[in-house]
Amino acid sequence: MTNVAVVGAGVAGLGVAYALRDDADVTLFERTDRVGGRAATGAQAGCVYDTGANYVKSDDERVSRVVRELSDDAVEVAGSVWTFDADETISEGRDEDAPKWTYRDGIETLGERLLSASGASVQTDARITTLRRDERWSVEDAEGNEFSPWDELVLTPPAPITASLLDAADWDDDLGRELREHVGHVPYRTILSVALHYPFELDRPYYALVNADKAHDVGWVGRESCKPGHVPAGESLLVVQMAPGWSAEHYDRDDSDIAASVADSAADLLSDHALAAPDWFDVIRWRDALPNSGANGDLLRRAEDRNLRFAGDWAEGDGQVHLALRSGLDAGDRIAE
Repeated sequence: MTNVAVVGAGVAGLGVAYALRDDADVTLFERTDRVGGRAATGAQAGCVYDTGANYVKSDDERVSRVVRELSDDAVEVAGSVWTFDADETISEGRDEDAPKWTYRDGIETLGERLLSASGASVQTDARITTLRRDERWSVEDAEGNEFSPWDELVLTPPAPITASLLDAADWDDDLGRELREHVGHVPYRTILSVALHYPFELDRPYYALVNADKAHDVGWVGRESCKPGHVPAGESLLVVQMAPGWSAEHYDRDDSDIAASVADSAADLLSDHALAAPDWFDVIRWRDALPNSGANGDLLRRAEDRNLRFAGDWAEGDGQVHLALRSGLDAGDRIAE
């Protein structure tokens, strides 16, 4: 049976493993202590809240079918997404026909379900630093441990990390140098995601607000109480994702300073000064959060002749979790074929 190494156990890497569950032996190498990547969930004081991807949706039938197959406790987000501009004028909704899914225990459940259903092995806290190709692929972690041999290698980390891996690869190939140069130029943005909790209910006619003109310090505000099972009755929890420029500028500030500034921004945007004083908060940093554009798919496909593949939202060209999953499923399908 084909041996496949997947670097990165985000949704894309887990999609590879799920697609290959009957056709290959798959091992995932994840540099953190959890799977799912930006499909991440926090938990505190009886609340759960999605801190990266806010939900998964798709008009792609394959992705929708996989989500349904793993949907024992999936829930649909209630309410629509409205918009606001630099002047903080809130406008009613952008059309969204596709349902928005998460899970009662948070969107991180999607990654856990994909891993469980795939039957793949996973090594967490495994920071891969070196790739090597002879007749087959091998990978080495930061501790000097080598894992080999692999018939197929799939790289799924954000493009800047993937480019670093290619740069350090022991692989003398003109295509490798071309890939490194190209992937390294896929632009990424940084996002600070801040959960703000309040001991009172916040009633609004929408689930979330998104900044339509990209000219506000706030990029997104979501109400986790619109997700069944996430917030106890009588309470509110906002997840505020700041704009890339603001996030990069304030990335290294103390959590308390970040939370205070973000709470002030949320209070101004929602015209409710009580929101400036949350009773607790959580700050999550996403250095390489979302791609601004995608890679050249034809160039990435050329690497398949060397048994090297790529998957992730950056390979699709937009930072959405369902695109990352589709990319992983497609990469797995091509290996199986």
